[in-house]
Amino acid sequence: MPFRYPAFRAIWIANLFSNLGSTIQAVGAAWLMTELTDSHQLIALVQASATVPIMLFGMFAGAIADNFDRRRVMLAAQLGMLLTSAVLAVLTWLGMITPYLLLGFTLTVGVGTALNSPAWQASVRQQVGMAALPQAIALNTISFNLARSVGPALGGLLISIWNVALAFAINAASYISMVVVLLRWRPEARVVERKPILPAIGVGIRFCSASSPIRRVLLRGLVLGFGVAGYQALVPAVVRDQLHGDEIDFGLMLGLFGIGSIIAALFIGQARRRWGVERVLTWGTLGFVIAQSVLAASHTVIQALPATFIAGAAWVSAMTSINVAMQMRSPDNILGRCLSIYQAVTFGGMAVGSWAWGAVADLWDLPFALHAAAGFLLVTLVLTRTFAPMPKPGEGRVEE
Repeated sequence: MPFRYPAFRAIWIANLFSNLGSTIQAVGAAWLMTELTDSHQLIALVQASATVPIMLFGMFAGAIADNFDRRRVMLAAQLGMLLTSAVLAVLTWLGMITPYLLLGFTLTVGVGTALNSPAWQASVRQQVGMAALPQAIALNTISFNLARSVGPALGGLLISIWNVALAFAINAASYISMVVVLLRWRPEARVVERKPILPAIGVGIRFCSASSPIRRVLLRGLVLGFGVAGYQALVPAVVRDQLHGDEIDFGLMLGLFGIGSIIAALFIGQARRRWGVERVLTWGTLGFVIAQSVLAASHTVIQALPATFIAGAAWVSAMTSINVAMQMRSPDNILGRCLSIYQAVTFGGMAVGSWAWGAVADLWDLPFALHAAAGFLLVTLVLTRTFAPMPKPGEGRVEE
């Protein structure tokens, strides 16, 4: 059990608080944009601005994670996000935020996330070792989704009773616990063979491009990220324009998404062992097809709630399966680069998808965009199962 490792336990708890703050801020930013503009595309770009940096800078972050002390990389990223969120809170409180300034701040926080994520994910092996790695990944997913179940409702409540600035201030404070834990953590020193950043990135790209199992995993992540972005990016606009809800309704929907994620995370490992990664990923993709279709047809928050629960369960089923498949096939000395390439591809797909589905919603309407995203997922699922199946057990697997 990963919790028997003190380092993993402390980082997990600190990360739970950090995730909670990040979720509250995400709710605040998304809802604030609905108050600043009527453009569906700008609303969708809040989601895109959080993921574009992972696409643009993720591979550099992966090389940094492999070239330097991963603990220090994480610490620098956490401090940067703390400062950015604090400034955003102050400017929002002063009433100085505009749509493009808000996108700039969410983009900057996204840069911090891009820098932090490869180092954090690669450090899990330093915390627990290979034997407990799948369980540790699942527990980290549960941490993220615990925050997603509580944070949105709490964020909606905070926004309704006071001001969006409070949500941003709470997020800034949430980074403090992680900073303290990282300052106290002293992992066993890694043997690092430092290389110039661009050649180091090239090593990671060549490894991933030469591995057929990893190429297939990356393709599945790309098309899935593009397709699910229709749901992730358009929910704020759907709540405001189609369901005629308020910030509390928005928080409730996101909270139920988190609950669905937690319930799925409790069983996903057993499901993968029993039915295999391909079948679980298929279920997750079909879950998003159903969720987007139901959301497109909904006219009240009550009608839309089942879609949010299904989407949460589908998110964990699909994304965790792809993440585990990538981690188990990446050597430790280039693990950060491999994970950064995976994140750049998957979240890059989400960023482009957020922009694309937002543009479709502005050209036609929200239901059309959601149905189109669902159709895209269904078609690409059939194609990728045929031409890019997920790796079989043991195929390309790295042993410690």
